[in-house]
Amino acid sequence: MKESMKVLQECAELQQTKSADYQSDKSTITQAMHYRRGIDTLHDACLGKLIRATSLLESGKEPNFESLEDSYKDLINYASFCVAYIRGKMEGQDPSRDMFNQPMNNVED
Repeated sequence: MKESMKVLQECAELQQTKSADYQSDKSTITQAMHYRRGIDTLHDACLGKLIRATSLLESGKEPNFESLEDSYKDLINYASFCVAYIRGKMEGQDPSRDMFNQPMNNVED
C-alpha cells in the first residue's frame, strides 16, 4: 500500500477518534454546528492549520504539542469536511441552507 493511502487511513481513524469527543452519543451538538458560516468557517480552520504548519516549519524547532504531521492530518480531515459540507451531507446540516449556511432563495419563474 502506498504511504499516502496509509496516511489517509490514519486520518480516517483520527477523525473517528476526535468525533467521539466532539459529537458524543449524549451530546445534542451536531458536526455542522461547529461551522456557523458553513464552508467559510471550514476555510478559516484550514487556513489556521496552514499558518500553524508554516510557523512550525519556519521555527525549525520541535513543537511542544501538535506536530507538523498532526497539523497536516488535521488539514486533510478539514478538507474532507469541506467536501461533505459542499455535498450537503454533513451531520446536522440544514438542507434549506447553502454551503455558506445562508437560507437558499427558492425563486420560482
